[in-house]
Amino acid sequence: MFLRIYSTSIDPTPTEEPTMKLADRTAFVTGANRGIGRATVTALLDAGVRKVYAGARRVDSLPAFDDPRVQPVAIDITDPATIEAAAAAAGDVDLLINNAGTAAFGKLEDAPLESVHADMEVNYFGTLNVIRRFLPILETRRDAAIVNVVTIAAFVSFPGLGGYSASKAALYSLSQGLRIDLAPRGISVHTVNPGPIDTDMAKDLDMAKTTPETAAHNIVRGLANGDIDIFPDPAAVDMFGVWQGNYRDLEAAVSAMHHQA
Repeated sequence: MFLRIYSTSIDPTPTEEPTMKLADRTAFVTGANRGIGRATVTALLDAGVRKVYAGARRVDSLPAFDDPRVQPVAIDITDPATIEAAAAAAGDVDLLINNAGTAAFGKLEDAPLESVHADMEVNYFGTLNVIRRFLPILETRRDAAIVNVVTIAAFVSFPGLGGYSASKAALYSLSQGLRIDLAPRGISVHTVNPGPIDTDMAKDLDMAKTTPETAAHNIVRGLANGDIDIFPDPAAVDMFGVWQGNYRDLEAAVSAMHHQA
């Protein structure tokens, strides 16, 4: 059952020959200033990528990656002007990683509608805006890929995060649709579905969490293996396993966890 959170990380050793060659990739990572985004930039560098555009709303919020392959880029995924400028500066991208997101805590029945709208505006529409603008670039690249950082909450709505869960479920559906539409153009579409990760976004969640570094390592490993849906931490693996058996069992487990809290 997914409530058993393991302290060990997922086995980082690939069991098959990598199907996505990362060494020659040029990646663009949104939300690269902290959490999973920041750790993913480092994991990509460790994997030997050619270049990483590290995107954030404010360039001065980005860490000093201290690697000449990292190019800071200002991008607010809800602002078409900054998306346009970022795409114009990154015309050689063949791996687009949409990590930027937000989460508002509150019950669906009484949370401010503004916060529910904000989750959808950033997590769904913002990501869609970035993808639309970068598609003409990706179409010119060989074996291009889009990676959308979703969440295990796309598979079950977590109490207190209803708006966030709904926006990420929409993003997962968007990813499925794009995968079908873009396959004939040679663009693969992947999702990343983390459970609780030790980031600023999850700091108020009272549960065991996986480090961003471990999650990022497993994300990059999954991409190298060509995994379509990546579950980068033990909790996500457990929860998805329950969902695969019977999605209602996962809903019941989350409900039980909520009412016991």
